[in-house]
Amino acid sequence: MNGLFATPDPGSGTGGMPAPSVSAPLAVRMRPRSLDEIVGQQHLLGPGSPLRRLIDGSGAASVLLYGPPGTGKTTMASLISNAAGGRFEALSALSAGVKEVRAVIEMARRRLLEGEQTVLFIDEVHRFSKTQQDALLDAVENRIVLLVAATTENPSFSVVSPLLSRSLVLRLRSLTDDDVREVLRRAVADDRGLGGRVSVTDAAYDHLIAVSGGDARRALTALEAAADVVTQEHPDDAGTPAQVDLPDVEAAIDKAAVRYDRDGDQHYDVTSAFIKSIRGSDVDAALHYLARMIAAGEDPRFISRRLMIHASEDIGMADPTALQTAVAAAQVVALVGMPEARLALTQATIHLATAPKSAGVVSAIGAALADVEAGKAGAVPAHLRDSHYSGAKKMGSGVGYRYPHDDPDGVVAQQYPPDELVGVDYYHPTDHGFEREIGPRVGKLRSIVRRATRRSRGR
Repeated sequence: MNGLFATPDPGSGTGGMPAPSVSAPLAVRMRPRSLDEIVGQQHLLGPGSPLRRLIDGSGAASVLLYGPPGTGKTTMASLISNAAGGRFEALSALSAGVKEVRAVIEMARRRLLEGEQTVLFIDEVHRFSKTQQDALLDAVENRIVLLVAATTENPSFSVVSPLLSRSLVLRLRSLTDDDVREVLRRAVADDRGLGGRVSVTDAAYDHLIAVSGGDARRALTALEAAADVVTQEHPDDAGTPAQVDLPDVEAAIDKAAVRYDRDGDQHYDVTSAFIKSIRGSDVDAALHYLARMIAAGEDPRFISRRLMIHASEDIGMADPTALQTAVAAAQVVALVGMPEARLALTQATIHLATAPKSAGVVSAIGAALADVEAGKAGAVPAHLRDSHYSGAKKMGSGVGYRYPHDDPDGVVAQQYPPDELVGVDYYHPTDHGFEREIGPRVGKLRSIVRRATRRSRGR
């Protein structure tokens, strides 16, 4: 086991996972042993919540734990097993097949006859094939096993519907900076961890938090590596704890500290530089600032939102596919998560930075809103009004409306705006990218549509 929430060996025995040895990695030694030691996930652990009832032993249900790495999925599986007082069996979808699944179920069936419940933990369950997942259905349905499955992917897309319907789906969130700091401080002080043999500066803590990305396992692994460096260089001969500072953390994990504060000026400065680099078509600078945000643990949803806004704000109809790419990147962030989603964010950044630019969308809605706010909101022309109610025709509503699809070209001469806005142009296509083709088309459409209005006004 090499992480805080690593998969235990199969057949770990009664009452969950065995206590880790003193030589086990720090992340393993600091695995929470009770509800009180769990950091974060308070949205799932409130009084009377399904997960708290399971861990308290007052409920029984199969569970699908869905969330990023290092958020406590395996720990919660162990606590549920302890509460159930049964056997804890673990399988990894990376190595187990249908044969291994059926073998565990058969053992669980025999134990159940003796009154002993089996908690089956399956890590990376989304990697199980449909056949492998189907092999679990009967055992879950009849409570032969209490299934606790973990996945980093949205189970709605990666777990078969029958298994989903038989399980309680709980979404875990990435740990906050404060959560990770608490995990680190405990590890420094606790006898199971570093036992006070080192002290850690605020700068070192900040960097450990920044590189963790909300993953407690990653943070603890980096802390242990840094502690090993300083204790080897400065043996504790005088009984004074060796100090872990920023350079020690950098040296241990071979990653320079990113000068970026998600809650301060650097957050806004880097974000601004990112967007302005895309707007300025400097793809390399845009990628640099994207990398700084990712390395600093910026919320990928924030990055994807900025890309979606930029796609319409600075590109618009010059490349209509830019918005599609940005939205797709946001979907990858939501459905896959980090670190893999950084590739989609990178692809979107490259697309937007190299796309032709136009502010036509912003200018168009800005001009239209300005007229509306100035009071230019006259009556809707009678022929465009709703005519689907009794008496509408008598009031002139819908009378004279021309259905464009009846025309071979699909465009007819007809007044659409209120009288005072006839002939007003809001959208002005540039000659950049796709707008080079749209421009002449818009001009032609306006000429056809406004022909009737010009005739009625003697123009």
